[in-house]
Amino acid sequence: MSISIPFTAERHLDWIALTDALAAGHDMPTAKVEDVFLYQGDNTLLNRSAWIAGLGILVKAATVFPGNPAKGKPMVGGAVNLMSDEDGSLRAILDFALVTKWKTAGDSLLAARKLARPDSRNILIVGAGTVGRSLLAAYGAAFPDASFTVWNRSPSGAQAFAAQNPGVAVASDLETAVRAADIVTSATMSTTPIIQGDWLQPGQHIDLIGAYRPDMREADDAAIKRARVFVDNRHTTMSHIGELKTPLDNGIITPDHVIADYYDMSTFQRHDPDEITLFKNGGGAHLDLMTADYILRAVADAAD
Repeated sequence: MSISIPFTAERHLDWIALTDALAAGHDMPTAKVEDVFLYQGDNTLLNRSAWIAGLGILVKAATVFPGNPAKGKPMVGGAVNLMSDEDGSLRAILDFALVTKWKTAGDSLLAARKLARPDSRNILIVGAGTVGRSLLAAYGAAFPDASFTVWNRSPSGAQAFAAQNPGVAVASDLETAVRAADIVTSATMSTTPIIQGDWLQPGQHIDLIGAYRPDMREADDAAIKRARVFVDNRHTTMSHIGELKTPLDNGIITPDHVIADYYDMSTFQRHDPDEITLFKNGGGAHLDLMTADYILRAVADAAD
């Protein structure tokens, strides 16, 4: 019999435990992953499916309607079904926002635990939306002594973010804020690069989340070229997300410029305190599957 996991289940979850679960998930057989994108104007339907032998099957349908916030509606919606790898039965229906929140920020946090300097103290959040709030919670768990700054294209959005999260500073100039940060984590809907490679400083870690379409980018070619680049999954990031697809198509970089994904954890690490690392968070249904399995186990443990 399947169960329903509501958003309130997040009180049983832990960011560090989730990243450990994501890392462990990549020790299992390589996931079979397929994405189907349908577009109508600025709107997107993304169907993501994953199958990991010994872990389970997941189908996630996500809709992204950028015009919704102006109408007082959520930009992102959808549904998540988790099924048994043994007999295909439905194990659970999980709240879409719950899985997406913890998968997205947890994905970036796992990379930061591997790539960012452990002594990082200044963290810049670019984008004051829903994902930005999740990043504040996630990064705060792994870097408890860090101070946070937020920049948003709309200053009023940044001010509202800071008002809701006491202690967060507001940046008025993005270049100045990027230059001063140890970690830059960006979650915007930008279709043109807003983070310039000329701004990057030795030792920084750059975390790019927002771009998910071929026409979207948050960092320019110079940033991609200057950094040691990592991704969560080559299959789900390099062929259809503009952050890497565009510089690859234009010959700015070659595929081997991407050093590793999570299936090569021995290589997925910082080598030098002064190097610039850059992580492209592409998501992927296999990460939703690992996250959903973690959530289900955490809820079960809490009920015992």
